[in-house]
Amino acid sequence: MDGIFLLTVLMCARCLPWAQGASPAVRPGNAVALVPFVGCESNGQVGPVKAPAGRGRTLAIPAETAQRLAYYKADEGVGVLAPRGWRCFGTYGSNGATLYVTPDPINSADLFSTSWKGFVGPVVQISSEDGGTSGRFAVAEKVARVFPAHKAFVEDVIAEGIEPASSFPYGPYPGDALKYRSEDIVEFWTPAHTEGLGTASRLQKNDSPISGAAILFGEEPDLLQVSVRLPREMNDLTQVIIQQTEREVAHLGGGENNRR
Repeated sequence: MDGIFLLTVLMCARCLPWAQGASPAVRPGNAVALVPFVGCESNGQVGPVKAPAGRGRTLAIPAETAQRLAYYKADEGVGVLAPRGWRCFGTYGSNGATLYVTPDPINSADLFSTSWKGFVGPVVQISSEDGGTSGRFAVAEKVARVFPAHKAFVEDVIAEGIEPASSFPYGPYPGDALKYRSEDIVEFWTPAHTEGLGTASRLQKNDSPISGAAILFGEEPDLLQVSVRLPREMNDLTQVIIQQTEREVAHLGGGENNRR
């Protein structure tokens, strides 16, 4: 990893969620607790899809934390933890799938609108991008930013000649702070009012920072990104959500299996 990546990792260490020790992390030593399953409606390439049924998830987190969370999932894509009682909706296509969970009603038409700028309030977004389809452009963009070990994938996408090299700038966003779990897993923190991995989503920048993780998995590779912006009184749940997402990737054949 070259100097610019190391410098970004070390920036603003005191303000990072993982440096504050405030969140009840998911650890094997914690008591097992159940969180309810919430199915989410979705829409995409072949039309609307009803919310799936599912069972609650047992997680190694404190019971009092589990009581504040639910596991949300649409028919396509990966599920995610988010505060209990929120709304959800998913989108899907040949490039991948995305799930949005927010306390506010979600207008599904906005998600497909070219004029809608994105969520301005609290939201959890989890997106999976397929590196073997049209999703490869989004994957390559994130790889160029934060996964230098996979630079060859970016070069292959550029060599296709469909998108110019300028669409894939190398190196982290200047304001982001990064923590690498492995060469395939990076947790990020995008400050308030700042462009970064956190806003490379459907989250608009505002007065609050965005935390999350970007994870490569599979042979293509594919990319999973979770972006989390919670109300201040729920910030202790952020790292629990991120860590559970990292564990979800283990079932997809990557990410955590490569963790150092």
